[in-house]
Amino acid sequence: MKLTREEISWILYDCGNSAYSMAITTALLPIVFGMFDNVHSSMDLGYFNSIASILIAVLSPILGTIADYKDRKKRFFIFFAFLGLLSTTSLAFVPPESGRWQLLIIFYILSAIGFSGANIFYDSFLVDVTTDERMDKVSTSGFAYGYIASIIPFGISLVLIFFLGMDKVIGYQLGFIITALWWGLFTIPLIKHVKQRHYVEPEPKPIINSFKRLHTTFKNIRQYKTVFVFLIAYFLYIDGVDTIIKMVVPYATAVLGGTPLDTFTLLGILLIIQIIAFPCAIMYGNLAKKYSSRTMIIVAIITYIISCIAAYFITSVWHIFILGALVGSAQGGIQALSRSYYAKIIPKKNSNEFFGFYNIFGKFAAIIGPAVMSLTTTLTGNPKLSIFSIIPLFIGGLLIFISLPKELNLRRN
Repeated sequence: MKLTREEISWILYDCGNSAYSMAITTALLPIVFGMFDNVHSSMDLGYFNSIASILIAVLSPILGTIADYKDRKKRFFIFFAFLGLLSTTSLAFVPPESGRWQLLIIFYILSAIGFSGANIFYDSFLVDVTTDERMDKVSTSGFAYGYIASIIPFGISLVLIFFLGMDKVIGYQLGFIITALWWGLFTIPLIKHVKQRHYVEPEPKPIINSFKRLHTTFKNIRQYKTVFVFLIAYFLYIDGVDTIIKMVVPYATAVLGGTPLDTFTLLGILLIIQIIAFPCAIMYGNLAKKYSSRTMIIVAIITYIISCIAAYFITSVWHIFILGALVGSAQGGIQALSRSYYAKIIPKKNSNEFFGFYNIFGKFAAIIGPAVMSLTTTLTGNPKLSIFSIIPLFIGGLLIFISLPKELNLRRN
């Protein structure tokens, strides 16, 4: 399948923002947060992940509805991408010796809002850059090449961290700056080449009318039965996915301890997992063409359930590699196929509005998992038990998702 210039430009943005997801959300920030003397536990980061998710969830449907108007989508995308880039860079200027972990968290929350806010519009651009028949392939290509591209800035950051000292913050700070520069570089092609092709025509009082459309869609969304059922299932299983992405380093550090050598090994393992995730995401896209995206999403959810059970039994940092490879095999597939599955079943001209709901379900879901893991650790004093708290989310999501029809003939325009 030969990709168009717009499809390539769209995929390249995934190559950029995956660097943020890898370096900030998963790897470097949790370690820097744990360097502050006045921080009780790195697991406390789960509470702040939940706060960021609440803010994003509240904004998502409102922004999506307003951006459905002609020529609005890219403007909103640029604003939130710039917010994310600026806030990510700012993380480098809050050293642990300052003791101002609150300022670090403020910049992190702002960067998360910028990252996720830009993704609302980036995801919804999928309906503008390709056709229904190519969506699974294009979407999985975005995640796949995003994984493989993200190892470059993260690898450079790891080298700097190793040579400057694992217990020195300067390497991590340079990692924040490198991540922002990489993300910004791969934002340029989308801004230059991708256009909004599906939209709602401008009208008087756009903000008031946007809220009216949002209310109408929310009231009538149950009429889109497949969309409604999918969003409930997605709400549950994506919670588990996002929780594992955000909490893997705090969890592993809390369970195994955190010597500098083990920490560096853990970061190296995360780098290898990105490499593993690249062919697996491509594989999910190819298998979805043969067996359907529905079938492959089910396979991915089951893989996550097995991974959570196995996580309880880890006793060394190398167990994280085996477990991470298992998670990495499904991570890109479940995210990409969920995105393309949803894009196929929604009205295209209201894609921002519907992806606003997609994000509100996804982000409100991401509130539960990290908070429950942190709370379980606080109440029991045993971080290993916290991994069991997210298994019901995968099981509930699976049971609801399998009720969806096998054939897609679903969109109502």
